[in-house]
Amino acid sequence: MAGANTLQFTDTNFDDEVLKSDMPVLVDFWAEWCGPCKALGPFIDELADEYAGKAKIGKVDVDTSRDIATRYSISTIPTVFLFQGGEVTQEFHGLRPKQEFAAALDGATASA
Repeated sequence: MAGANTLQFTDTNFDDEVLKSDMPVLVDFWAEWCGPCKALGPFIDELADEYAGKAKIGKVDVDTSRDIATRYSISTIPTVFLFQGGEVTQEFHGLRPKQEFAAALDGATASA
């Protein structure tokens, strides 16, 4: 279950919500059946609350949004991308500590 500030990105809204965003966007590529993805989920929800108004944070379910997963060649999950100005500026693969994402967001929001 997503947090109150965690967005759901889909094939339909991805370009508008992520690529055209004037804020940095952290995108978690995940799937319901993925154990490490479920372990990462609470961190993503906490970050969404902590960075509300400074960055967009959300998830892409690779099983239901296959076009986006294919577009970004997602071959392992969880994979997390940080977007700025419509471009991927950082990539994280596998289960990583929340602090790594927070550090990336701090850098992105400071330069935004």
